[in-house]
Amino acid sequence: MHPVRISSPTLTLREFTPGDVDALLAIYGDPRVTEHMSFEPRTREQVETIIAGVASSAQAEPRMDYSLAAVLPDEELVAIARIAVEVGHPQQNSAQIGFALRADRWGHGLGVEVVRLLLQLGFEQLGVYRIWGARSPENAASARTMAKAGMVEEGVIRGHLRLADGRWRDSVVHSILAPEWGS
Repeated sequence: MHPVRISSPTLTLREFTPGDVDALLAIYGDPRVTEHMSFEPRTREQVETIIAGVASSAQAEPRMDYSLAAVLPDEELVAIARIAVEVGHPQQNSAQIGFALRADRWGHGLGVEVVRLLLQLGFEQLGVYRIWGARSPENAASARTMAKAGMVEEGVIRGHLRLADGRWRDSVVHSILAPEWGS
């Protein structure tokens, strides 16, 4: 499925373009945003590589990775939103989400809107049964965001991610099932 464009009254998820480098750098280059992520703030060159990789994966058949720009009605990019369909056992039908919101937009409900749009994409267009996301145990804002979007905290994956400094970090998993989704 390409191109993706899914909207609410507040936000639109759309494909990234080469012109989005500076806006994505404002997210991925900010240490406040990456504090709970598995990587250090990104450089401009790294963000350029990310956008090129996203454009390439968007052309894959079948498409399994949807990394999308979350933009306001005026096209201001305020977040990155990702849903990755998991491939595995034939009976497995799930996807993982991830999101990062520009720090100056925190606390205004946009994160919840991003997650809801990802859930809508996953359940209504991609037809997955289970959608899950993982967060740092210290990221209380992400916990609130996923809960407000209807996701349930499932538990902890111990030693889930190796951080840039070499330490291992646990992750807290949240999920929602298709029958629980009520867009």
